[in-house]
Amino acid sequence: MNVYNADSTSKFLKGELLQQTGNPEFEHILLDSRKLNFAETSVFIPLVSNRRNAHQFIDEVYQKGVSNFIVSETPDLSKYPEANFILVKDTMQALHALVAHHRQQFQIPVIGITGSNGKTIVKEWLYQLLEKDYNIVRSPKSYNSQIGVPLSVWQMKPENDLAIFEAGISQPGEMVNLEKIIRPTIGVFTNIGEAHNEGFLNIRQKINEKLVLFMKSDVLIYCKDYLVLNECVNTFHNQVGKKEGDNSMQILSWSRKTEADIRIINIDKEENSTRIDAMFKEEPMHITIPFVDEGSIENAIHCWVVMLYLGKSQEVIQERMLGLGNIAMRLELKQGINNCSVINDSYNSDLGSLTIALDFLQQQRQHLLKTVILSDILQSGKSEASLYEEVADLLDKKGIQKLVGIGKGIGREKRVFQQLPNLKSAFYNSTEEFLQEFNPQEYNNETILVKGARVFEFERIIKLLEQKAHQTILEINLGAISHNVQQYQAILKPGTKLMGMVKAFSYGSGSYEIASQLQFMGVDYLTVAYADEGVELRRAGITLPIMVMNPEPSSFDAILQWNLEPEIYSLHVFQLFEEEVRIAGKTQYPIHLKLDTGMHRLGFEKKDIPRLIKLLMEQDYFHVKSIFSHLAASEDPFMDAFTKKQGELFTEMSGEIRKALCYPVLRHIANSAAISRHPDLQFDMVRLGIGMYGIDGNPEMQEKLQNVSTLKTTIAQVKKIPAGEPVGYGAKWKSKKPATIATVRIGYADGYPRNLGNGKGKMMLHGQLVPVAGVIAMDMLMLDVSAVPNVQEGDEVLVFGAALPLQQLATWGDTIPYEIMTGISQRVKRVYFQE
Repeated sequence: MNVYNADSTSKFLKGELLQQTGNPEFEHILLDSRKLNFAETSVFIPLVSNRRNAHQFIDEVYQKGVSNFIVSETPDLSKYPEANFILVKDTMQALHALVAHHRQQFQIPVIGITGSNGKTIVKEWLYQLLEKDYNIVRSPKSYNSQIGVPLSVWQMKPENDLAIFEAGISQPGEMVNLEKIIRPTIGVFTNIGEAHNEGFLNIRQKINEKLVLFMKSDVLIYCKDYLVLNECVNTFHNQVGKKEGDNSMQILSWSRKTEADIRIINIDKEENSTRIDAMFKEEPMHITIPFVDEGSIENAIHCWVVMLYLGKSQEVIQERMLGLGNIAMRLELKQGINNCSVINDSYNSDLGSLTIALDFLQQQRQHLLKTVILSDILQSGKSEASLYEEVADLLDKKGIQKLVGIGKGIGREKRVFQQLPNLKSAFYNSTEEFLQEFNPQEYNNETILVKGARVFEFERIIKLLEQKAHQTILEINLGAISHNVQQYQAILKPGTKLMGMVKAFSYGSGSYEIASQLQFMGVDYLTVAYADEGVELRRAGITLPIMVMNPEPSSFDAILQWNLEPEIYSLHVFQLFEEEVRIAGKTQYPIHLKLDTGMHRLGFEKKDIPRLIKLLMEQDYFHVKSIFSHLAASEDPFMDAFTKKQGELFTEMSGEIRKALCYPVLRHIANSAAISRHPDLQFDMVRLGIGMYGIDGNPEMQEKLQNVSTLKTTIAQVKKIPAGEPVGYGAKWKSKKPATIATVRIGYADGYPRNLGNGKGKMMLHGQLVPVAGVIAMDMLMLDVSAVPNVQEGDEVLVFGAALPLQQLATWGDTIPYEIMTGISQRVKRVYFQE
């Protein structure tokens, strides 16, 4: 294995060694200064994007002990006397070249997986199926991007004898980079669909770009039933053969419809399992999997073909397929007992995914105390002593205060954890032993990460720690929020800051959970409606500047105590708050000036500006952080002339104030809709509100956004009623024919609009829309599910989400998405997750 240090790395990267003060080796690649774990053995590679230049964090990571840097901008070397700097043209290219060089050191089977859907499931199932035979390195979670792939491949170590990596692209030209890094010997193309279509001319171009991953592969596995994919694979195979001088690449295809290497001849679904019969080399064979959905069937067949290629016996394949388990695709953050927060990551346990989960845990600032419940780490390839020393070091660097170790392996090495002065630890031989001794009073006001290998059944622990609530759940996808914010950031002018609107319980989505995500992303400002919302965020560990839009005089004490920044919208409020600041003995306190440019709600009018300027010049109590206004109709094309007029008046009024002040002041007027529709109004900062949650009136922008919130409930009871029988209060709804009625656990007290009763509103059950039957009650409502077969108590019902957009619900209810989002009751359980 190569040794990586400044000297050797500069040579194969062909970079300039600007400064060498030593030759320490590095083992870890650091791209995000917030995720630094092992400073002494890390190399920092600051990436540069349209939105952010990570070279600005060099000083921060140097102060934390990092001494190796690969940069594309020459730093002031005098500031870093003990650091090594390698100068390259492009840090992203250098990252790829470094890891491609690392990959070349290994002569082991490498499975590369691409396609539109199923990549992560196939990868994780292959791991489950093959972990007894190989020491496997694989992509953590869904690390399949231009950044995720190199971080995955960098994990390859001498002890590994099989690697499984997934690769995803969103535009042409990306896969050629990933191919050099992964260099798969075994290729799997899962399927082709609509995901990321916007980056390609057509479906053929997308397929051909993905096939680039298999340029050097020994075998390519795919399903012939995707006709365009099949045509492209045949063309690709011929081209690769001509290019290489022969047709050495093997093709292994499977099909339900036509002749193929593996011909699926029958699929028989039972209640909870599926038997799949096939012919391979004129021999009949079969597998049974504990799933019945089409996606799982397709994914299992891909895994089946891989195992056949690797020479696994049919008996082994059958046995292991029966044991396939669900794959949790996300980290879930839930409300726990005794005011705890619980992070559920209880389906696997390895060092890579543990690091990711600990990073997510560290983001959570709502509790000072952080606890980890951790099972044995299986199949690491390291000695137990070495493995758990590394785990202990990781927990120590992440500031974990409590550890519960479950399993004989971690128990044997408990000494390394007990030696840590700031870590309280306890150990159990099994999950059963922990459950028998579980005392809920031992967990209070803390954030608990539950991280375990699947065989330990940590879902049983989750049930004990999770706060009990009724079965109506609002799921919040924190990853989608990040994606949406990034979509808006991508269209901001250089230097324009972003303010995240988290008022009204973050539009019903939560408070500190959303704010914590935005703080981690590096958003510049947060905004709340009232001071108590800001206080809650401060108590939860949010340190970003927070603007308060409705500062009531009774809340001035709290504003000053918690370092919140009030909106000043009138001369009267100006004078009241000035007096409060004077009494508190403060000066230069940050404030924000609200101007009325046509909304006529709150704000200084044009006639007030001379007096406002005079007051500002006569005092030293305030420091104006920003001047802003509110657009009345930025989403409406018919009101563009009015919006333009507002912008012109804002420019004039704010210009007068800024001219009078002797320091720079931010200006902002653009809301979510205006960011894309009126880029000339972005000024120094924009306020992102409902767009963050996946809703924008601009169709072009809406296409780029991901769904954030999913509201779902369950069926409490199913009844058959004869024709003409009334349903619900007032007996206003009657079925014209015999009907099946399902009562679901949601009502107007949960936030479901009462005017959606009597067929006006609909929900989704088993993929079908079903109408509301009768009047909506406080805690329940009824659905006419006559058209849906096999409806049972406990079935999940979608109220709104990706398959039934919130905008549609708002249209049915003659309202706007804001009203429905902010109306979701606090008794509805929120579950936050990160893909």
